[in-house]
This record gives sequence, structure tokens and C-alpha cells, in this order.
Amino acid sequence: MTFDEYQKQALTTRLQRDQGELDLAHWALGIVGEGGEIAEKVKKIIRDRTELDDDAKRLLSKEIGDVLWYLAVLADHLGVSFDEVAQANIDKLKSRQQRDKLGGSGDER
Repeated sequence: MTFDEYQKQALTTRLQRDQGELDLAHWALGIVGEGGEIAEKVKKIIRDRTELDDDAKRLLSKEIGDVLWYLAVLADHLGVSFDEVAQANIDKLKSRQQRDKLGGSGDER
């Protein structure tokens, strides 16, 4: 499955709201909320377990899927192909790697 195929299927499960900038905030906050759920599960893994077992991996995988869904819907809201987003990100990271700039901070490394 390509990212664009995933995005197309994800959009079939989105609630139609058409509230402009409120939709933008909704999708962005969804990403943050689901990312927080990943962090919460990792915290509990550190607290309660001695290893990352199959159950913990399954739970984290579900949350990663939720983040992916929100990213796909947000990209669509912005009129951006999810494939293009993924490719641009890889291109950026490869360029940083080639220039030995993977470390450090700032968007324009």
C-alpha cells in the first residue's frame, strides 16, 4: 500500500465537518493527542515491564496507526499528497545525512 492509497482509505472514515481552520486545529490536536498516548504507553512500559514484549508492541503499533491516520487527514486538509510528504521528508533527511547534518537543531540544516 502506498501512502496515497492509505490516505484515500483513511479519508473514508473521517467525519465531514468542513469548518475550515477549526478542522486544521482538530487534525493537528489529534496528532498531538495520539502522540501523547504513545508517550503514556512507553512510560508505563518503563514503569511496569522489564522488556518490550509482544503485547506492548501491539499496543504501541495501534497508537502509531492512529497518528498515521491524523497525519493523512491533515495532509489532505492542506491539499497535499501523503506520498509527496513522505518522499520530501526522506529527501530532506538524506540531504542532511550527506552533509553530515542529521544532528543539531533547526529546520534549515
